[in-house]
Amino acid sequence: MAFWGVREELSQSDRLKRSYYELLRDELDQFMFQHSLVDSYNNFIKKKIPYPFVEKRELKPRARIPDLEYQYQNAFLVIFIEDTIPDDHKKYIRFFDVNKTTKQNLLRSKAFPLKNKFDRNQKYLESVHFYDFLETLLPVDYALIIQRNPDAKARDRYSLSHFHVRIDWPIADAAEDMAKNMRYISKDLYEKGDKYAEDIQKKFFEYYGQPFMVGGRRTAAIVAAQYLKRIPCISTIYAGSSESRALIRISERGVSKTILMELDENEVEQIARDNNMEPQTLTKNYIVAHSEDRGIAIFQATYAYTSQSRPPDDGKLREIKPDLNWLSVGGQHLCPRPGVWEYPPIPLNVIYS
Repeated sequence: MAFWGVREELSQSDRLKRSYYELLRDELDQFMFQHSLVDSYNNFIKKKIPYPFVEKRELKPRARIPDLEYQYQNAFLVIFIEDTIPDDHKKYIRFFDVNKTTKQNLLRSKAFPLKNKFDRNQKYLESVHFYDFLETLLPVDYALIIQRNPDAKARDRYSLSHFHVRIDWPIADAAEDMAKNMRYISKDLYEKGDKYAEDIQKKFFEYYGQPFMVGGRRTAAIVAAQYLKRIPCISTIYAGSSESRALIRISERGVSKTILMELDENEVEQIARDNNMEPQTLTKNYIVAHSEDRGIAIFQATYAYTSQSRPPDDGKLREIKPDLNWLSVGGQHLCPRPGVWEYPPIPLNVIYS
């Protein structure tokens, strides 16, 4: 049974809230594609630096990613939760009055360039200026939280409520929580020894599609994803990484990585032909930039969980097997340009080609 309640288990009222959340999330996905990938690419071009495209092998489960940070790749961490995080979770998700998105706090932190009159409504998702506000705060250290307004009169109103939010749950506790749910341990991370505990922690990173002990924002993202399972609603975490050059998205559906990919003229023609489309139509709706004789498109890999990374059907304790994969490639798609309305993602198998 899912910790967040599938649609068939919800009241009509909660189904409507779920639909509203998913609609807002679809729009947020589009913004994240633009900011994390297209805008990052443009940052490199403005500096006359070749863009460091991700190699296909880096998208395989358990792949090693080059340990190199690219300063012009936009990095950020955003938590978008369907409901409101209760105050009793502040011990590990550090959101307080001092880091609410108020004019006073933003001025004090110098996180927001208040050149014009501050508009208190711009932190709400329905505001015409919301995405400008979000983009301004994305570079701030740690995480941003977007959640439902706790005011009963405005329950379905979402806002960017807090910035500079630390995720302070220990990695060992997160891995222990996951392993207990998967029935690899019964009580304690170290109950079967140090080596077993280390294997569990490595598998925790693999479960969320990350190399072991990656950088700060990605580690915070996966720890937050595990912690938020304590709250009975769905959540979505977006992490932009300057090392992986990818948009990492973690939700109730699992993990995905979205990157920029080069396509030469022959590849564009082949993809168009395979999908009963004119090459010009594909170029217009899927190519976000051009580099010499190549088009640049958005490619998304989604990952599926294997039997090793799902709770056992019989609920019995079992032994971890480090050599077995916890993720497989579930889907590979060429995504339409941000804002394109009529065209869907196109299936495109490239990771193992």
